[in-house]
Amino acid sequence: MSVDTEAGRLRSEADEPGWEVDPDDDWGVAVVATVGRQLKLRREAAGMRAAEFGRAVGYGEDMVYKIEGGKRIPQPEFLDRADEVLGAGGLLSAMKEDVAKVRYPKKVRELAKMEAQAVELGAYVGLSLHGLLQTPTHARALFEAWQPAYAPEEADRMVAARMARKAIFERSPAPALCFVQEEATLRRPVGGTMVWRQQLEHLLEVGRLRNVTLQVMPTNADAHPGLSGKIEVLKFADGTAVGRSDGAYNGRPISDPKQLRILELRYGTIRAQALTPRESLAFVEQVLGET
Repeated sequence: MSVDTEAGRLRSEADEPGWEVDPDDDWGVAVVATVGRQLKLRREAAGMRAAEFGRAVGYGEDMVYKIEGGKRIPQPEFLDRADEVLGAGGLLSAMKEDVAKVRYPKKVRELAKMEAQAVELGAYVGLSLHGLLQTPTHARALFEAWQPAYAPEEADRMVAARMARKAIFERSPAPALCFVQEEATLRRPVGGTMVWRQQLEHLLEVGRLRNVTLQVMPTNADAHPGLSGKIEVLKFADGTAVGRSDGAYNGRPISDPKQLRILELRYGTIRAQALTPRESLAFVEQVLGET
């Protein structure tokens, strides 16, 4: 646990930026409130005052009250230490999984949930690599370029959330995944040469998976429906689907069959104009050889 024991300093809010609870995240608020109540009940049952408990776990009294009151997200190390101090037998430590999910932004959790249920995913991206295709270092470089700048802890949170979505590649049975990327997204050296090379090598690795189709849209290709922005369609086992496009329906997720058919038509046209999967992998190898 990262406590400044030599100086005897207890951790405060200033030491943990980015661990506030999003008031608009109902599920997250409920989870953190439940954890806080359990902590308070066990602390009081152990006959410990908040200040005494705080010293034992390395946190200030004010932080203890805020965590118990559901105002702050407890770090995993805090839950482990609290479990030990309060003799909870692993019950507090077991809450780390749900608390870790709260750290991910609500929109990311919702997207990850849909991806985890999809049997097919088709995506076209023109400005950056699709999140499911990114390496951790590539994703971090993108987040570090964001304005206004993320705090380091917030960037860590965003990278972790994006990488957690990649569990889709480990599912069995494997979903059918199709990605169409603009050539420019492969040529932009995000993060520097080494990060760029590792990203291209990762694309080749993913693109060779049996359930993955990777296509490249050459810059010299004619106009196509993707020029108005990203398109993504997810299909589920029960026959339903969800789609989204930056250039249609105000970018909102849609499930109406008529609207979905339009997105599927646009996506099909994009795939037809892109390089074939075999040509695309050869193209990525060529770009990698030029780095």
